Amino acid sequence: MTNSLNGRTILLAGGTSAAGRAAARALLAAGAHVIVAAHDPEKLEVLAGNLPGLVTEVCDLTDESAVHGFAERVHATGGPVDGILHLVGGWRGGGGLAAQTEEDFRFLEGSLTALRHVSRAFDADVRASPAGREAIVSSTALVRPLAGGANYAAVKAASEAWTRALAHGFAKAARDAGEPLRAASVIFRVTTLDGLEDALADAYIGLFARDAESVNDSVIDLSS
Repeated sequence: MTNSLNGRTILLAGGTSAAGRAAARALLAAGAHVIVAAHDPEKLEVLAGNLPGLVTEVCDLTDESAVHGFAERVHATGGPVDGILHLVGGWRGGGGLAAQTEEDFRFLEGSLTALRHVSRAFDADVRASPAGREAIVSSTALVRPLAGGANYAAVKAASEAWTRALAHGFAKAARDAGEPLRAASVIFRVTTLDGLEDALADAYIGLFARDAESVNDSVIDLSS
């Protein structure tokens, strides 16, 4: 099954990192309409200046009302979103279990909060798309969590659980409507994203060339 990205709208949530730049560049080259939403206006300005055609939006993705306002603007000006790649992240850890602070956990928890807000705000869009694809970047650390990364692993585990719940929601909605599954929710795992930015972009784009049934609720390890 081949689903062209030409003309589809893809949202990169928190896409001002190197991985976001690589994904935006590849998606634009594939003909997609790309929106990057993040909280730092300066980083967004630099990104847009280097990628003609990119649309940027300043938005605190951890703020539910801000995300819903952003979704309303997208729907008013550009139509529904076909796909989302969640890239809000960060790392804090080390020092063993005793060194895992509440401040560090709350910082890391922002990625889960953003995932929850964004996925809910655009859930109907992705489910209604002829080829909806939603994905997160998780960590191979979940295979064997370490004391120094307890906060990080806990947040990633919760994010994976949320993403699998999205997959169930997509499947249930299609089943209840008596329609074929067209939306998929996927987990990408990496040991580190350093050096894998282009691989992540290619893997996400590749989801659109595969049948939703074959990738929904899947875990794809990009580090292997």
